[in-house]
Amino acid sequence: MPPDLPSPLMTAAAQPPGCVAGAPAAPEAARGLVLTGGGARAAYQVGVLVGIRRILLDTGWPADENPFRVFCGTSAGAINATVLASAADEFLDAIARLALVWGSLEPAQVYRVDAGGALGNAAQWLGGAGLGWLIRRQPRAFFDTGPLNDLLIRMIDFDRLARNLDGGKFDALAVSASSYTSGNHVTFFQSRSTREPITRSQRLACSAVLSPDHLMASSAIPFLFPAIPLTMEGRHEFFGDGSMRQTAPISPAIHLGARKILVIGSAEIDRNAANRDGNGSQYTYPSLAQVGAHALASIFLDALASDLERIERINRTLAMLPADALASTALRPLKTLVISPSRPLDHVAQPHVKRLPRSVRTLLRVMGATRGRGAGFSSYLLFDRSYTRRLLAMGRRDALAKRAEIEAFFSS
Repeated sequence: MPPDLPSPLMTAAAQPPGCVAGAPAAPEAARGLVLTGGGARAAYQVGVLVGIRRILLDTGWPADENPFRVFCGTSAGAINATVLASAADEFLDAIARLALVWGSLEPAQVYRVDAGGALGNAAQWLGGAGLGWLIRRQPRAFFDTGPLNDLLIRMIDFDRLARNLDGGKFDALAVSASSYTSGNHVTFFQSRSTREPITRSQRLACSAVLSPDHLMASSAIPFLFPAIPLTMEGRHEFFGDGSMRQTAPISPAIHLGARKILVIGSAEIDRNAANRDGNGSQYTYPSLAQVGAHALASIFLDALASDLERIERINRTLAMLPADALASTALRPLKTLVISPSRPLDHVAQPHVKRLPRSVRTLLRVMGATRGRGAGFSSYLLFDRSYTRRLLAMGRRDALAKRAEIEAFFSS
């Protein structure tokens, strides 16, 4: 079971008050933390933060000082970001507690694993797909994530989050989700002061009092976890995983004032590394799980890689401008530090699939998700301590391997 955390006093689920305008100028050195999605893979992010914690302590960083002004998260990364923001008054200790949670995790704390909640739910979903014309009530997803909602309520003190925000411990927290109802990608943010809204094609950012429902919506992996209803400007919409239709995952951090951004991914950025680490010449027809893993990788990875390339191009362009031309534009160079897995997590996952409950293994076996490239699909559902501890250790090693870059990032 997760270690005891401060007993949360949940605020009433407030509805988003809508978009607001008038963003104050942000300090040039304001740091932001961006945590991407990936289901159980998000344990890697916490491992990286554990390594950063070690580096900061070695340099004499005060244990109660939060180095980030802006927190942004998507999917499981939204959960990690919210935990850290809620305990920003003792940031380094919060990292240690979050690592203990991920290191003691069991699937039953995230989704129902009994026969009725796993196999029964999946059978209803598959039956509805084939016989939907006979069934009035359509099934919602493969898994029932009621246990995750209970875990979030125990883990996160949303009153404390508001106090830390009002007390200046950080400036803003953003959580992204995707609306099945409107088709929009929405970033809900809670900030100390009013901020100008983002309104782009199918991309919005609105002020909100964040709650467990926002985190449940952000982490609702398509098909696997059920959509969550949220209220947008007086109307109900159903939301799923924030990685869907997320064309610019770093944009919310920039919008909320970050000028130096640490991005921690949960999938390898270098796709060539994935091909080198596995069997790159598989000529058998792909299983359902392999197709699903490919689709999820596209959702969780491709937008981040594209966004980083876009920032690099803009930085190069700005570097070529003369000083007077640069002064006439609102654009400024962004410093980013990106840390992502040093090896494909698909291959790390495969030996641990057998640790999943029998009901879940049965479902994954039918889909071809227990071996080969299909195991990549299982890696998003492997909320088991044997796997998450491997990811924690990998993340810590990857962070320590970048010690010089991390020290430089936090030195100014």
